[in-house]
Amino acid sequence: MKYGFVLPFGDARTAADYAYECERAGWDGFFVAETVWGVDAWVSLTAAAMRTERIMLGTLLTPVSRRRPWKLASETATLDRLSGGRVILVAGLGAIDTGFAEFGEVTDRKERAELLDEGLEIIDKLWSGEPFSYEGKHYRVTPLKGWGIRPVQQPRIPIWVVGAWPRPKSMARGYRWDGVLPAEMGPDGKFTALTLAAVRAIRTEADAARPGLPPLDIVIEGLTPVGDHAAGVAIARGWEQAGATWWIESMWDIPVPREEYEATIHKRVLQGPPRG
Repeated sequence: MKYGFVLPFGDARTAADYAYECERAGWDGFFVAETVWGVDAWVSLTAAAMRTERIMLGTLLTPVSRRRPWKLASETATLDRLSGGRVILVAGLGAIDTGFAEFGEVTDRKERAELLDEGLEIIDKLWSGEPFSYEGKHYRVTPLKGWGIRPVQQPRIPIWVVGAWPRPKSMARGYRWDGVLPAEMGPDGKFTALTLAAVRAIRTEADAARPGLPPLDIVIEGLTPVGDHAAGVAIARGWEQAGATWWIESMWDIPVPREEYEATIHKRVLQGPPRG
């Protein structure tokens, strides 16, 4: 099991400072939010790369439907080379209530899924450095020679994708790439709390769907207690035993007074990952 921390606030300098603290405290990954408008996630991760040497860097998450695939491929490959091969691209549809409609972004779920699939395929081809052309419903790339830059990581920068369990089409998207962030969906189409049983089933299904490929990363977001390392280890170990490979400490909404919010997050970073 590897352990990451997602920073819920702050500018690029704050991200750099926290990434440095995370690396010193033993975390394996450092992540930032990518918003429609606000602090630029990839500038923040670039700042973080300059303060660190080991820790993996990524967003949580990038809504590919509102990004030009070639621009995103350029940013991620550039940062991967700058950081010495430490980027993870975490992709999904994104939450439309974060400003999609206000800025004229696509809000239809089906269309965003189409843009996500086509965008990731183009990004993967661009990273390869090999000549290609592409003809999709939303994007067209004419025959393109392999100029540009290739990331350090080969065969590509790892791509993690959100998957709605047990929806077959959504999960198949995750199985195609390198990792999945599972979100459990009930028969009514509403998301429910992810269960250990669902993760065990995902591990079994993923292994069967990917013969001859490296094991799929299964990435779990959650909270462990501040000041109680043993309790945190027990929580993370349960997910690991179910088949998860990453735990991401996600302090988006913690029950503390506003004036204690930043101090509590900083204390959790310094406590280190819930590694047994």
